[in-house]
Amino acid sequence: MLERETDTISAFLAGRMDRRELLSRLGAFGLTATSAGVLFNRLASQAQAADFDWKRHQGKSIKLLLNKHPYTDAMIANLENFRNLTGIHVSYDIFSENVYFEELTAALSLHSNEYDAFMTGAYMTWTYGPAGWVKDHNEWLEDPTKTNPHFNWEDMLPGVRRSCAWNGVPGAPLGSEDAKQWCIPWGYEQNNLTYNAEMFERVGVQPPTNLDEMIDAAAAVQAGNEGVYGIGVRGTRSWATIHPGFLSAYANFGEKDLELVDGKLSAAMNTDESRAFHHKWVEMIRQSGAPDWSSQTWYKVGADLGAGRSAMIYDADILGYFANGSDNAMAGELRYAPFAANPAASAPTPNIWIWSLAMSAFSRDPDATWYFMQWATGFEHSLFGASKKDFVNPVRQSVWDSDLFREKLRHNYPGYAEMHDVSAPGASIKFTPQPLFFDLTTEWAATLQRMVAGKVPVDEGLDELAESMNTQLAAAGLR
Repeated sequence: MLERETDTISAFLAGRMDRRELLSRLGAFGLTATSAGVLFNRLASQAQAADFDWKRHQGKSIKLLLNKHPYTDAMIANLENFRNLTGIHVSYDIFSENVYFEELTAALSLHSNEYDAFMTGAYMTWTYGPAGWVKDHNEWLEDPTKTNPHFNWEDMLPGVRRSCAWNGVPGAPLGSEDAKQWCIPWGYEQNNLTYNAEMFERVGVQPPTNLDEMIDAAAAVQAGNEGVYGIGVRGTRSWATIHPGFLSAYANFGEKDLELVDGKLSAAMNTDESRAFHHKWVEMIRQSGAPDWSSQTWYKVGADLGAGRSAMIYDADILGYFANGSDNAMAGELRYAPFAANPAASAPTPNIWIWSLAMSAFSRDPDATWYFMQWATGFEHSLFGASKKDFVNPVRQSVWDSDLFREKLRHNYPGYAEMHDVSAPGASIKFTPQPLFFDLTTEWAATLQRMVAGKVPVDEGLDELAESMNTQLAAAGLR
């Protein structure tokens, strides 16, 4: 039973057939997408076990600390395959994001050995790594006796991979040759446009291709669609307001948060070019942003788009993906577009958020934990999550090349894959890594709030911000 299908998938896994031929043959056999996915996953697991001792740690147990997220859901849905492959038992605690990082920081700061690995943002490892709370994963990546020969580290998107490595020197570039690999990329977010096609068509406006066009388009669709505001961007007093669309646009103009000169850091957001950018950003929010912009979080930006309260967002692409889901009023109406704020830029350069997996420095069994980490970030599980669940965005180029995944996107999320393809080469973390990241970036968001509210002129606000940042950098010995 299923002999032809099994032989076909086995030929693909052995490299004797490309993905297009695989899909064509499975379709000719009448195999449903669900059945094909289950069979593929089983055979892929068998192929994994063929030339690597996945059973080396059979009978052991590890425990994970996880954020409530679709990535977590996809992993749990596929976890039985890992247990069958390795014989390792996995338990976990899951917390919602509003308390997750508090739980994680508490466990790490107390040197607790309760959790062997955990989910983290790459930014957080700028604290965890130098503090000695996480392992340098190069130790395992560079050991062929502990890493599956098919793990294919180079398959990880270069900008994402580099953004998860840092040598711990404030201001030093991410991904340098002496960098420590503080975490392993799992899934990530670019920042681009998601827009409501019907609302744009109603007023005859095309998706904007740069910042000036975005300001005009937001005003036009707001005027032409009753009860709708033009553009959703985040606005709370949090570092999370700066890192999505705002910094992606800012960096596309070549602007920086900090400058490194002779080993010392200084604020860089009060240049003439930065002033011009801030003026336009503030104008856009005042003119066409959410009425409650200063309380707009990730969740509210996405919820407003999905409910038809906003015409477009400049935020995480996966936020637009989820807003197009069947539970939302605007499902099927949303489209995606790459965005380069600077009209002189050759391509988008989005700042990114990376959900990653990291091994606790206090893990009771690092080698068994590494088996889980390489499985969870490997091709087979990533393809399962991307094609069968909502594991977007995958960090492996091979998954983006997969017709199994791209067909899902073509059918349900028009333009999404094309948006990603254009943006991925320039996607990376644009912030300067340094230990005051969260404090300084949150102050930047607070200053932006004051500008939008008219409590401080833009130029004056930037001068005050730069002075305050420089004072803090000096007090920390960084300036």
